[in-house]
Amino acid sequence: MGYYLKVEQNVKIYVEDLNEEGKNTILFLHGWPGSHKLFEYQFDYLSKKGYRCIGLDQRGFGNSDKPLTGYDYNTLSDDVRAVIESLQLKNFTLAGHSTGGAIAIRYMARHNGYGVSKLALFAAAAPSLTKRSYFPFGLKTEAVEEIIKGTYADRPKMLRSFGDIFFYKKVSKPFSDWFFAIGLQAAGWATAEIAKTWLDEEQLFYDMRKIKVPTLILHGIHDKVCLFPLAEEQRRFIKDSKLVKFEQSGHGLFYDEREKFNKELIKFIENTKCKCES
Repeated sequence: MGYYLKVEQNVKIYVEDLNEEGKNTILFLHGWPGSHKLFEYQFDYLSKKGYRCIGLDQRGFGNSDKPLTGYDYNTLSDDVRAVIESLQLKNFTLAGHSTGGAIAIRYMARHNGYGVSKLALFAAAAPSLTKRSYFPFGLKTEAVEEIIKGTYADRPKMLRSFGDIFFYKKVSKPFSDWFFAIGLQAAGWATAEIAKTWLDEEQLFYDMRKIKVPTLILHGIHDKVCLFPLAEEQRRFIKDSKLVKFEQSGHGLFYDEREKFNKELIKFIENTKCKCES
């Protein structure tokens, strides 16, 4: 079931809500430049296993409204809070991929993990997607600047290039076209503004220390977007966390090794006790 929820004046967020009567709820936050559709193969599988799967499209992406502003992590995490309050979600798993993982981390810190009992991070863009003087593990700043430049000059070409490095395993031409079409749904200005956060955002180093719920970190060792050392840093900064390596995956591990991905997520939700209140 799909519907729209108002998160602020003149901004509505699209939400896909599958199996509303499910025994456990997972709220998925997609990465750049995608939408909730990227989790199709999780929705397919997990809903049949009795889970309620909710995917929201970040503002500027997918079917959501596309305002000119609001693409910082604070506002994006506030959008998530508005959705959670509207749906009255409690004791759910918050799951974020790539930039969605960064937004999930900001949510946990900014909103004290409101409603969240467990956190799952997939190839998360944290603590920093780019290298810094004090953080040598990310992409070069120039690589991100090229993405921003390409967005403004020839966004379809930039998206095709990004799709070429997203998955580790070879995908079919129809699948590649499908992935490309999801990226085209986004607004150009939103695509560029989110990329700019990768250069400017530094607060996630502190945010991760504030996470108080069990956290699962899934990361492909062949990831060319959010390099694997980022996952190791997440494991170091987040107190109650577990890192699972995906040996045959790149950035799109939820497709590269989707069976393993789905099973690890279920195992974490079913077998991990939450020792703290959110």
